[in-house]
Amino acid sequence: MLKRINWKLVFKCFGWVVCLAGLVALMSFIGIKKKNILCTDVKVLIPGADNFIEREEIDAILKQGQGSLIGRRLNDINFEKIERTIKSNPFIAFAKVYADMDGAVHIEIQQRQPILRVVNANDQDFYIDMNGLKMPVSSNFTANVLVANGKILEHFSGKVDTLITGIAKDLYKTAFYIKQDTLWEAQIEQVFVNDKNDIELIPRVGNQRIILGNADSLDVKMRNLLAFYKQAMPKVGWDTYKTINIKYTNQIVCEKARVDTLSSGVKKEMPVKDSNETKEIGQDSLTNGISGKTNNNKLNKSI
Repeated sequence: MLKRINWKLVFKCFGWVVCLAGLVALMSFIGIKKKNILCTDVKVLIPGADNFIEREEIDAILKQGQGSLIGRRLNDINFEKIERTIKSNPFIAFAKVYADMDGAVHIEIQQRQPILRVVNANDQDFYIDMNGLKMPVSSNFTANVLVANGKILEHFSGKVDTLITGIAKDLYKTAFYIKQDTLWEAQIEQVFVNDKNDIELIPRVGNQRIILGNADSLDVKMRNLLAFYKQAMPKVGWDTYKTINIKYTNQIVCEKARVDTLSSGVKKEMPVKDSNETKEIGQDSLTNGISGKTNNNKLNKSI
């Protein structure tokens, strides 16, 4: 009878029971000890050099919601409530609060990361973060990100919120794309929405506007622009064109600048009535320099 018993399985089960009982006993011991441990320190970790929120503000949030933590029993501190209170701050995306057995309370904070600063048509000023959420500007810190202005009707209520209008979503997609590419992040310094609801990119090098249109086929449009930069611009010069239109995925249309406006900037609206020469560059001609037909076209508005 005893030979039929699987003693190996019996000992294995017994071992698991002993381990489980030990774990329960250990957790009970820790729970009892934790009731008697006093808070000795509060350690706040805010990674990154760009701080929308300072340690002093976290201390003020804690004091307002929980009072002073140091000297209190850990068992009497509501860690979940502290997390909720901290995460209600519009500059904070994530917060984790916990205590160690030495009595130190740890608060780990992850700030929101803006990628675009928007000044809408009503002069409201706000950021769009990496997750496509609107967030307010801060009096403590100004993020070094792209700035978008012009005909932007996206409203900001002052609280973290999702994007509503199509143009705001396209601006977010454009800024996110530029953020991921070191070349375009260094070259593009401003985004503008014109009266036709076209997105225009303002480069650091050159006085031309880059008419993007919308955020559809971004990768194709920006690849075409890069090819144009490499193939055509060294031959004709960086100040030759007033606009480079890449809104159509199968061609690039360039509009020549007037001689007397080559030295002028592109940051102000300036209507020009003169007609000028426009070149239409097909996809295949990018590798063969500038070619194609020319026609007369009235200049629109520049920024």
